[in-house]
Amino acid sequence: MNNKNNKQSSNGMNNFSKFSIIYIILGIFMVYMYQFYSKTESTTITYSQFKKLVSENRVVKCKISAKYIKGVYLDKKNNKKKAFIAIAVNDPNLIKELEAHNVDFSGTITNTWLTNLIFGWILPFGFLFFLWWLMTKKMRGTSGGLFGFGKSRFKVYLNEKPDVKFSDVAGAEEAKQEIQEVVEFLKDPDKYKRLGGRAPKGVLLVGAPGTGKTLLAKATAGEAGTPFISISGSEFVEMFVGVGASRVRDLFNEAKKLSPCIVFIDEIDAIGKSRALNSLTSNDEREQTLNQLLAEMDGFDSSVGVIIMAATNRPEVLDPALMRPGRFDRQIIVDKPDVKGREAIIRVHIKKIKVGEDVKIETLAKMTPGLVGADLANIVNEAALLAAREDKEAVHMEHFEEAIERQLAGLKKKNRVIKEDEKKRVAYHESGHAIIAYLLPGADPVHKISIIPRGLSALGYTQQLPTDEKYLITKEDMLDKVAVLFGGRAAEEIVFGSVSTGAQNDLMRATDIVRAVITQFGMDEKLGLVVLEKPGGNQFLTPEGIMRERDDISEKTKELIDAQVSKMMQNIYERAKGILMKNKDKLEMLAQELLKKEIINEDELKAVMEGENGIQD
Repeated sequence: MNNKNNKQSSNGMNNFSKFSIIYIILGIFMVYMYQFYSKTESTTITYSQFKKLVSENRVVKCKISAKYIKGVYLDKKNNKKKAFIAIAVNDPNLIKELEAHNVDFSGTITNTWLTNLIFGWILPFGFLFFLWWLMTKKMRGTSGGLFGFGKSRFKVYLNEKPDVKFSDVAGAEEAKQEIQEVVEFLKDPDKYKRLGGRAPKGVLLVGAPGTGKTLLAKATAGEAGTPFISISGSEFVEMFVGVGASRVRDLFNEAKKLSPCIVFIDEIDAIGKSRALNSLTSNDEREQTLNQLLAEMDGFDSSVGVIIMAATNRPEVLDPALMRPGRFDRQIIVDKPDVKGREAIIRVHIKKIKVGEDVKIETLAKMTPGLVGADLANIVNEAALLAAREDKEAVHMEHFEEAIERQLAGLKKKNRVIKEDEKKRVAYHESGHAIIAYLLPGADPVHKISIIPRGLSALGYTQQLPTDEKYLITKEDMLDKVAVLFGGRAAEEIVFGSVSTGAQNDLMRATDIVRAVITQFGMDEKLGLVVLEKPGGNQFLTPEGIMRERDDISEKTKELIDAQVSKMMQNIYERAKGILMKNKDKLEMLAQELLKKEIINEDELKAVMEGENGIQD
């Protein structure tokens, strides 16, 4: 079945409908006009003129109705008969006068059935029908026609197959290897049928937003050279019960006609949520849609060459029946890219712009830990916009660094006026972070220190870059990270004798890490080797360290957890404060340099820390 032909057929049907309606309305209008104006050749006279004609015996004949008097009279000039029409009035003597002058007259009943039909039925109901058509226009969809609520709103890439290839997808090498088997099956299904094997019915792509799940699905269709049907999970659900299930059936019927092909359902959690999550908030329409999807995935034969692909960043909410073998047989994690993956992604996007010779892609990859492909694409675009704004011939390293800082910390607040005493406090605060990060082995190296306000509330920041990717972290490294977070508050207390609200975010992050050390990783001697809390929320969206208490923990244990968290944090704070007290001269020098320059890089930090007085720890 050709999608283009379908589209043309649909357009032809719509044009035919419009053509028919226009001519029907025109025909009714013409009949109506004929009924009322078919006698326009008659001469219109007044009632008094009509009475005068009667008295002069010039009226030959007439017909009297409730509204009009129509007839024929003799013209004096040429003695010819002419038709006339006059408005009837309530005259009780008219009949006697007509009889007296021998006028041939008769009465008629006005035929008003067509008028009543048009003005009493057709026009009112037509107006109501038009209002209903306008109200339901958005709900009908592009392919549904007048009664097409159950038609799926999918997009079919048929004649123009996705031109995305695996070479365009960077930073997801493991996922590409996993999905390569699907491509090979679509290209050569006999290879697997010969040994009795079958292709997976469904492939579920799981990963954080922006990791390239949709792009990977398009690349799969592009590599296989098959039609690609794309639809979002939210497009199945409407306010009318049964619409979602009908759209699922329509989608699978179309897929079978286009086989071999790939059906991609984006954000499948919109219809695939577990039916056992909360019975109080159950949705019959969504459940019917899910049930129909389960039935369709069970009912079609994978040998026909239809592969169902879906994407989600919330796999934990999906219904178990959807995840079992025979439906989504293969679950592929599209994880956040490591430093090599980020480098590959940047290289893909950087091809589209002109860059300077000073741009170091390896450094950019190290400066963007935790960012996904969408973030990196945005950074490259922002850097190009910054360079264009400055009328540069190419995009340089400074533009990329500024774009990264925008992504991580927000826009520069050039017009924000900060008092000198606040600026001084910020300088010492950030210097405290930087010095402890420089001295402790478990902390990431410092790349840049800035006291330029950014974003909503950041008055300054210390940017650290990890030297390499870490998949395991020791207790000592975690405590060193907490010490770095405490460095700003400790520096304020040492220099000013008081603390400010600037350390709020540092304290929140420090508390999360220390609580994870004690309750999740079993690293506290008093509480022992037990997991007392577990990460809450989405495993792909939850920031590191946000915990959720278990219901089976006793109140005494909770009190002990709080006490141990408080004790450990206080010990780390005293440690950070002690390091800064021993290096107070470095703290003073670094803060003064920061007040003068506002931005200090890693080389300038190293020059301050490795002065003639050496390093003390």
